[in-house]
Amino acid sequence: MTDDRMTLIELVEKQADGDLVREMLAFAAERIMEAEVEERTGAAKGARSPLREVQRNGYRDRDWDTRAGRIALEIPKLRKGSYLPSFLEPRRTAEKALVAVIQEAYVQGVSTRSVDDLVKAMGAGGMSKSQVSRLCVEIDERVNAFLSRPLEGAWPYLWLDATYVKVREGGRIVSRAVIIAVAVNEDGKREVLGVATGPSEAETFWTDFLRSLADRGLRGVKRVVADDHKGLRAAARRVFDATHQRCRVHWMRNALAHAPAKQRTAVAAMLKTIFAQENKADAEAQWEVVADALREKQARLGTLMDASRDDVLAYMDFPREH
Repeated sequence: MTDDRMTLIELVEKQADGDLVREMLAFAAERIMEAEVEERTGAAKGARSPLREVQRNGYRDRDWDTRAGRIALEIPKLRKGSYLPSFLEPRRTAEKALVAVIQEAYVQGVSTRSVDDLVKAMGAGGMSKSQVSRLCVEIDERVNAFLSRPLEGAWPYLWLDATYVKVREGGRIVSRAVIIAVAVNEDGKREVLGVATGPSEAETFWTDFLRSLADRGLRGVKRVVADDHKGLRAAARRVFDATHQRCRVHWMRNALAHAPAKQRTAVAAMLKTIFAQENKADAEAQWEVVADALREKQARLGTLMDASRDDVLAYMDFPREH
């Protein structure tokens, strides 16, 4: 699997209470096991059929360690013979193919190519192509239902992030921007609210995406946490009229890029003293102390700090417990 797909999976999972990819993998694993056992026994679970060749005999527990985390499986047992799911067989690439299908469902819908890749990864003893196709349709439907669900209540804090992934369009591989929205509601629960793709991170793209969230019921947004992107900032202000909070993780990464490699540990320690302050006034004062100390040898870092203080410290205007 490509690195950009892994980046997208991490973005989809980022800061959400539920591990979406793991849940989807667990759902797919259950469907796969039922289809394979039905093929082995000659009849569906609980069905009375003269074609049944062997009876089921309960389940056995087994953990499946995947890229998305550990999944607790209940593997069907048979009265005669044994059964091992095809995705657990050595040297199989079914897990990677399944994650690729889930990723594609979030980005553009599952393609015929991904179905074929999954069929191949399952091996000769796995599901048929028609069964794999039905599974992919179910994954598509579940993902689409999740990404279009109504949003209820107020969501004071909204995180926006983006990456670029390679997708196939018209027989060509092209780069597409993928943006992810994660929010926290008044109960403190984090959820992925939406995913969208487009040719670039232009302001119109961000505006359309944020308006689609508003149309689904997103309201009460007080703070938008994101990287320093002018198009995003303008779109968030237009749609939600919310405070912009520059992402501290991204800002720290940008700041350290201006420091010599051998000095980055020391510079990071100095910058962290800013965020350790108890209130905004103290943080602003410490910000100036650190900026003045660093600008003598890292002028570009000093300039960055002068321009970004208010955006980075915006979170201190809100209650500390948030």
